[in-house]
Amino acid sequence: MSRTTSTVERAFEAALYDATDTALDTGASLLASDPAADAELDARGREFVAAAWRRGWQPADLVRYVRRELDDVHLRLCVALIRAQAPADGPRGPRWAAQLDELAAIGAPSGTDRFSRAGAVLELYRLLLRLPTLEPLAQPVRRRAGTGSDTRMLGRIRALLAKAEATGFPEEAEALSAKAQELMARHSVDEALLAARAPAPDAPGACRIGVEPPYEQAKAVLLDAVSGANHCRAVWNEPLGFSTVVGFEADLEAVELLYTSLLVQATTAMTRAEAAQRAGGRKRTKTFRQSFLAAYAHRIGSRLTVAVKTQVTDDLLPVLASREVAVSSATDRMFPQTVTTRLRGVSDEAGWTEGREAADRARMGSRPRLP
Repeated sequence: MSRTTSTVERAFEAALYDATDTALDTGASLLASDPAADAELDARGREFVAAAWRRGWQPADLVRYVRRELDDVHLRLCVALIRAQAPADGPRGPRWAAQLDELAAIGAPSGTDRFSRAGAVLELYRLLLRLPTLEPLAQPVRRRAGTGSDTRMLGRIRALLAKAEATGFPEEAEALSAKAQELMARHSVDEALLAARAPAPDAPGACRIGVEPPYEQAKAVLLDAVSGANHCRAVWNEPLGFSTVVGFEADLEAVELLYTSLLVQATTAMTRAEAAQRAGGRKRTKTFRQSFLAAYAHRIGSRLTVAVKTQVTDDLLPVLASREVAVSSATDRMFPQTVTTRLRGVSDEAGWTEGREAADRARMGSRPRLP
């Protein structure tokens, strides 16, 4: 039995499986000439988004990837599809909901001619069609709903880190960052003690954090250092531009907050140091920045470890050891095959020295400065 092939199917046959510009123009012309095909085209886009969720992607992952691979018009089209598909989903947890809320900052696609819009839609669908499968992220199991105390604690931490990022005085940034890490460590300790006393089962979860170019390798090292100091493990996916962080919920929150803040502080300090180097006649910007960030990440890792130990008492060690075993087991199940990589491009002595000194100024503990 024969059937009529729709305009959308003919456009897909022409453009989605052939990456040439000629094929794209053919598909776009078919769609532009048939306004009645718009509803089916949008429905197929929602299907592509739903398929991405089945492959392990989350809204923030998809937005980050489209922004990296395509242009602003494709990003806005993608966000519109995610919003349109969301009502068909069941509840997916607070982290997913928060990612959807963040899409509000990205506006709707701007008006353009039908041919250009159809071409952009087909380019986006090409990308969605070829998305690889990601490791599914386990949702963290929490023993209790967030309390007012939790909310106030995280609010204080965010406020302290925001002030540390904004201040132009290194000494003030030191004090604010130190206090924030103390609160993070204390929050993690309180959660661990509560978990040890409660009879309900507990398990780690995971989240993905973008590790964007340039200098993404050094940034991945920084995220790994922050994760390790907060009882989590990070696995970097270089081709897709993110790290998966595995840990208990309170620790995942600390990692997200602290990594973002430290990266802002590092960028500010690096820009300032680079300007001083240029004033002295040096022009090796790329190697200076790479070495700066590598040294910053290395030093921050050491200092975070010291800061966290100030919050750990002997009676808590067995609890933390048990949780770290759970995190390691969860990571190994998600990523049975990982490799280590050597940090490349660290060859600028001035950049290394400046990065180390910047990490000292952004120290994360209340102890005296390390030698």
